[in-house]
Amino acid sequence: MTDLSQLLQPDRGQPARTIHLVHPDQWTDWLNAQPPRTRTAIAANKVTGKAGNRAIFPGDTPDEWSMLLVCDDSESSPYRIASLGEQLPAGTYRLAQGEPGPAMLGWILAQYRFDRYRKDEDSRGPRTLLTGEPGRIPETFALAAATFTVRNLVNTPASDMGPAELEAEAAALAKAAGATLTVTRGDALEQGYPMIHAVGRAAANGRDPRLIELEWGNPKHPRLALVGKGVCFDTGGLDIKPSAGMRLMKKDMGGAAHALALAGVIMALRLPVRLHLLIPAVENAVSGNAFRPGDVLRSRKGLTVENTNTDAEGRLILGDALAKAVEGKPQLILDFATLTGAARVALGPELPALFANDDALSAALLDAGTSEHDPLWRLPLWDGYDEMLKSDIADMVNAPDGPFAGPITAALFLRRFVPKEIAWAHLDLFAWRPTPKPGRPKGGDAMSLRAVWAMLKARYAA
Repeated sequence: MTDLSQLLQPDRGQPARTIHLVHPDQWTDWLNAQPPRTRTAIAANKVTGKAGNRAIFPGDTPDEWSMLLVCDDSESSPYRIASLGEQLPAGTYRLAQGEPGPAMLGWILAQYRFDRYRKDEDSRGPRTLLTGEPGRIPETFALAAATFTVRNLVNTPASDMGPAELEAEAAALAKAAGATLTVTRGDALEQGYPMIHAVGRAAANGRDPRLIELEWGNPKHPRLALVGKGVCFDTGGLDIKPSAGMRLMKKDMGGAAHALALAGVIMALRLPVRLHLLIPAVENAVSGNAFRPGDVLRSRKGLTVENTNTDAEGRLILGDALAKAVEGKPQLILDFATLTGAARVALGPELPALFANDDALSAALLDAGTSEHDPLWRLPLWDGYDEMLKSDIADMVNAPDGPFAGPITAALFLRRFVPKEIAWAHLDLFAWRPTPKPGRPKGGDAMSLRAVWAMLKARYAA
């Protein structure tokens, strides 16, 4: 579903079926206010006012039925009526009382389908929701489109989503927004971004590594850098992953998908920033010229890195991209990456780990995550673990020996490439939902995107 205008429209009094959305605490008062015919239908459906109860009420004609949903979600939740957006037949709907507000987004997200490789079995057609708050529609559409972008990019297998395809996505975004696109590859990449080149050089058949950059906005506005990890497939390199660990590695470009999608929101809603988007795009492949355990890699910043694990490649390519971002003297840098399995062990699949070198930035992101129902959890940049990055022969290692503090040491590695005076946040996310929920199907998904957008809007929109 790409035509979002079919899913959400201004309420101009057009014919629509009614959705009765009732909180359990209001159930008794609501029930007592209903006519006998409705109370009879409620009794026949054994609705007791418990959250999740639902029923259909017949009208005077077969087409005039209405829907009841008992829901204990807060009015700020985008997923309050997502189950209805997913399950109801095609048609036009409005709430019986009040406005859907943030739930407009979940209504749209519930109608997402990834049908690139098979025919969509859902032939019902669009479910249109009416709103009396038309001013909220553009932002809702922008966030829905961004979420669909993340889902589509992450769901696409690596056979059709390599570095070249990420470049094509960025090129299309740049063309639509009037942005400038720059792509560095080949000898220029090897000389200027040696860690990106080292990680991706083993890939062949047009899947060569590259740094993709997009710039947009008034140069007089505050400079904002977004960096996204674009490992389009991760075998683990010569430290090869087992088959179970490789199964979902098409999603290892989920950070790039988030950065691209957020850039799309920023440009569509014209946030007054000078945007610099950077995506190091590689495939971590195995071949005779793959980078090796024990190699010492140069970085763009000039630091040398002893490669202790070829499966800790994401932080290497991000290091070079962060170094480039810093050269533009941004006010703020945000990076997104499916970086460590250890973060998932600690926090699970739905809760991205947040690291930040600025307490005010961290607090703003955490508050936005709560208000937007897009949660984050801060982990520390613990200085005491910095010594775990020591190398006997280089400035640092990319991955310490041992199982401890994996997300933290990865973030500390990235911190080496960002000076203290630039506010920086690193989001270690999963970009995948192993189990479906209303409005959130199994598969690739955006996590932290709405929280980060809300923070940026509060920081810059005024």
